[in-house]
Amino acid sequence: MLLNKEKNFISAVVYVYNQETQIYRFLELVNETLRNSFEKYEIICVNDASTDGSIKEIKRYASTVKGNVISILNMSFYQGLELSMNAGVDLAIGDFVFEFDLPHASYSSNLIIDVYQRSLQGYDIVAAAPLHGKRTSSKIFYAVFNRLSHTQYLLRTESFRILSRRGINRVHSMSRTIPYRKAVYANCGLKTDVITYDNESYSSFQDKDTLHKQKDTALDAMILYTDIAYRFSMVFAYIMMFITTLTGIYTVCIYIGGRPVVGWTTTMLFLSFAFLGLFVILTIIIKYMSLILKINFNKQKYIIESIEKITN
Repeated sequence: MLLNKEKNFISAVVYVYNQETQIYRFLELVNETLRNSFEKYEIICVNDASTDGSIKEIKRYASTVKGNVISILNMSFYQGLELSMNAGVDLAIGDFVFEFDLPHASYSSNLIIDVYQRSLQGYDIVAAAPLHGKRTSSKIFYAVFNRLSHTQYLLRTESFRILSRRGINRVHSMSRTIPYRKAVYANCGLKTDVITYDNESYSSFQDKDTLHKQKDTALDAMILYTDIAYRFSMVFAYIMMFITTLTGIYTVCIYIGGRPVVGWTTTMLFLSFAFLGLFVILTIIIKYMSLILKINFNKQKYIIESIEKITN
C-alpha cells in the first residue's frame, strides 16, 4: 500500500455482460488496486442488459466495500461494448478514466498502476496489450484495418486503457458519439502509448450476441475509418472496364469482318459504353456516400435505463 496516495480522482468503467463467474474477483482486484493507490476513486459497472447473475455478484461485492465508490449503470437493452462504454465514460467524473472492456483479470494490479504512471509522462491515452492468446479473427481485422486506415497509431488487441480528461474532451470535440473508440483514440492527435505484458492466459470467450455485435462493429469501423469501400469499388470498376473494353473490341472486329448479326453490333456497343459509365458513376457515388457516412454517423445514441449508486 502506498504511503502517499495519488491526489488525482480516478474513474474505472467496467463493461459487464453475463460475467457472473468473473466479475466478483475482477472488482476485488480493481477496488483493492485503486483503494491502495488513490485518495478518491469510483468504479462504474456498465450492465449491458445481462441475463445472468452479474448484477447480484456486483452488489454482493459492493456490500463489502465501505463508502459509495461502486455504481451500476443499467442499459435499457443490449447495445454492445462501444455504446455501453461510451455511456460509462460520459458518466465518469475522474481526472483519469480506466476503460475495462472485459472483466477478466489476466494481469496483476501492478500493471494497472504502471499504465497510470505512464499516462503521467505526457501520454493522454495508454493501453495495456497482451502478448499471447489473440484470436485469429482479431489479428486479421487489425492487419486489414491498419493497412487501409490512416490512423496516427496502429491498432491492436488491448485488455484495458486509461484516458486523461484532456483526451476525453478532445475525442468528444471531434464527434458527439464514438462508434469505434480505438480508431478515434488512435487518430485524435494526442500522444498515446501501449504497454505490453506477458500474460499466461487471455480469455477470448464471447457469447453469440457479443460475437455478432463485434462483427457489426468491425464492419462499421471498416466503412467509417478506412477507404476499403472505395478501393473495392475501384477494383470492380477496373475489372468491368477491362471486360467492356474487350467486348467493344470484339464487337468492332465482328463488324469489320462483315459477319454482324442485324442489330447486334450497335446493341453491344451501346451496352458496353453504358455499363462502363454506370460503374464509373457508381464508384463516384460510393465515394461520396462514404464521406457522408463519416460526417453523419454521430447520430447514434445509447439508451440508459437507470443509474444505481451503492452505498454502505
